Amino acid sequence: MQNPENSSPLYDERPWGSFTVLDVADNYKVKRIEVLPQKRLSYQRHTHRAEHWMIVAGTAKVTLDGHEIMAKAGGTVDVPAGAAHRIENIGTEKLIFIEIQRGTYLGEDDIQRLQDDYGR
Repeated sequence: MQNPENSSPLYDERPWGSFTVLDVADNYKVKRIEVLPQKRLSYQRHTHRAEHWMIVAGTAKVTLDGHEIMAKAGGTVDVPAGAAHRIENIGTEKLIFIEIQRGTYLGEDDIQRLQDDYGR
């Protein structure tokens, strides 16, 4: 399903899980992201946006500019614009977190992948 205002998918499946866009405006986007057990997103950075993550279920290993952070339900992580980052589900249940993106451009193409398990 597409959002006609910005052509961003409201729901999208990825090799690591899925995301649902909950809210979007000119300078922010809110997503619910599910990561399957033992899967991880690409190690990446964004030029135009910062992100704030709140873990709502599961346990995450976050890599932020080379430093590892463990986060459980209720934990938060701030990812500044330009910072290399990755989130990984190290548990046996789905990892679910809410991502708030803030910035001047929020398109899915503002991703510089530094390492990716899926060859993207």
